[in-house]
Amino acid sequence: MIDLYYWTTPNGHKVSLFLEEAGLPYRIHPINIGKDEQFQPHFLKISPNNRIPAIVDQQPADGGEPLSLFESGAILLYLAEKTGRFIPQDLRGRQECLQWLFWQMGGLGPMAGQNHHFNRFAPEKLPYAIQRYMKETARLYGVLDKRLADRTFVAGAEYSIADMAIYPWIDRHAWQEQDLEDFPNLKRWYLGIQARPATVRAYALVEQVNPAAVKK
Repeated sequence: MIDLYYWTTPNGHKVSLFLEEAGLPYRIHPINIGKDEQFQPHFLKISPNNRIPAIVDQQPADGGEPLSLFESGAILLYLAEKTGRFIPQDLRGRQECLQWLFWQMGGLGPMAGQNHHFNRFAPEKLPYAIQRYMKETARLYGVLDKRLADRTFVAGAEYSIADMAIYPWIDRHAWQEQDLEDFPNLKRWYLGIQARPATVRAYALVEQVNPAAVKK
């Protein structure tokens, strides 16, 4: 059993996507970041950086005590290694997958997150910041569009944790002032993942956990 500490953000969706694809049993523990629940002592024991998502694996492969993990990329890699799924097993394929996983963690996520902040949430509209992060988001979309020109998924022919990490950020393209019509390969990839049954199930959690977000 996996205990998932979750809220309805792009980083939260990454882990629910994996769990639904893999069919692993899990329990949701909502952490409402709008109410600062990420600072509660019990959560900080699991996620010392006070960020979601985090997990506790009640049955780790070593047979030891329950294992807690934070950081969405580390969680995806752990779950892929636990199940032997959604990560290539050959040397070169694995490295392709990990490069794009880290590309999301170090590039797309932080830049798109700043885009969200300055476009939607900042108390003062700062044109320089808005334009900076919109342009950088567009550049990253272009990198991804080029990558997908000759392959079905980011790491090749098979769906992987790299796709699961990237998809939730592309799903917020409207927040980022990005038009998928400008990125046809990315659009094709996005619509394909959107239609996957596991994606539908993972995103259905929004209505269950945070109904107010459905209207946004």
